[in-house]
Amino acid sequence: MEFQQLEMFTAVVEEGSVSRAAERVFRTAPAVSIAITKLEEEFGSVLFDRSDRQQPELTPSGRVLYSYARRILELRQEATRAIKDGAQRRQGKLRIGTHESTSLYLLPSLLRPFQEAHPEIKTEIVCGTTERLLRALSHGAIDVALVGEATEDAALDRELIFRDRLVFIVNPAHRLCGVNGLTVAALETEVLLVQSTRSKLRQRLAQAFADAAVPLNLGVENIAIEAMKRMVSENLGVGFVPRMCVEEELRQGKLTELSITGVRDDWDLWLVRRKDQNQSAPTQKFLAVAGGLLAPVEFPRPPRKLRAATVLTKPKAIIMAKRKTAHC
Repeated sequence: MEFQQLEMFTAVVEEGSVSRAAERVFRTAPAVSIAITKLEEEFGSVLFDRSDRQQPELTPSGRVLYSYARRILELRQEATRAIKDGAQRRQGKLRIGTHESTSLYLLPSLLRPFQEAHPEIKTEIVCGTTERLLRALSHGAIDVALVGEATEDAALDRELIFRDRLVFIVNPAHRLCGVNGLTVAALETEVLLVQSTRSKLRQRLAQAFADAAVPLNLGVENIAIEAMKRMVSENLGVGFVPRMCVEEELRQGKLTELSITGVRDDWDLWLVRRKDQNQSAPTQKFLAVAGGLLAPVEFPRPPRKLRAATVLTKPKAIIMAKRKTAHC
């Protein structure tokens, strides 16, 4: 019995399928199936009832192994964290997980004052979806996460740091410009560009289109935010993005923001960390700086008919960073 086999086994149990478990542990589905077979051979007992191929259920033996496997893996994680935390204290390294858009448009305003105050600390940035980053945080692969749509979790502390909103962007010459009362139904023939197939934003759009009984016509998936903006500006598609990503393009007239009824446009960003963790010195220093710069940003919701002309209130961190730049 190997740790990797236990990881694959628990992933199948928690993800509900071999294919999703394979994605989680970064292995192929056949490799996961082989690992399960080897465990069954070693214990001489079937671990899954495979009568339902879509959702295999644990057998009594499987339930016993799962309870022990979780404890074994958690002990290994604790040992790994203790060793990594000790190494971080010596090496002065901070690992931050966030989205691509946040890393480009919000994180720099946090890192600049942090690096000025603590130039000895090295920073590593890991980008991904909210679910993947929160898993990495729970497993000790990153120290803090700066993510959107972070749901409550008993093992995590979260702090609301920024309220952004999602905007629907099109080319200024797009056929929908000037049309009043746009709904999801108006997007049935549009080519949608989406950053990640597993993101919270992708899930929100899928739900909105399903509620409106409109097919979700995805033109390009897993596209980088800068490439997405370029394609929209060249009228090769449309998309939904956090407004902080397109403020400059909207101001320059390269893109136009439209209001779409039927899609939630609130977009909250959270700073998340583990509760059961003795924070490393770099993490403590970063949280101290971030706490001093960012407080929950509250701003009035503008009337829907005026939203296209409204400029998003900037977080305190961005304002302070710009002031520092002006004095340099």
